[in-house]
Amino acid sequence: MFVRIVKMSFDENKIEDFLENFHQNKEKIRSFKGCLFLELYQDKDNKNVFFTYSYWDSEKDLNNYRKSELFIRVWAKTKAMFNAKPEAWSVDKVVSLK
Repeated sequence: MFVRIVKMSFDENKIEDFLENFHQNKEKIRSFKGCLFLELYQDKDNKNVFFTYSYWDSEKDLNNYRKSELFIRVWAKTKAMFNAKPEAWSVDKVVSLK
């Protein structure tokens, strides 16, 4: 399993559009084969910055998602709202305490 973190920054007047698009698709993304977990965070100080955290069974599963019609459709709509280049990281979880 590994974690995918994506940082996205939006034009202020596009935040509601982004949230609507995310909420319309979050269950489909979460139920995509290999996706184990999905969260969306909003920066406390810079309200136009968001992060997605998703856990994937394998890199192959993430790549299959990134080639899917779902991702292509959601990402096309999302990237049109950016005010900065998105950043993404694929990381291995080392420690998790609950």
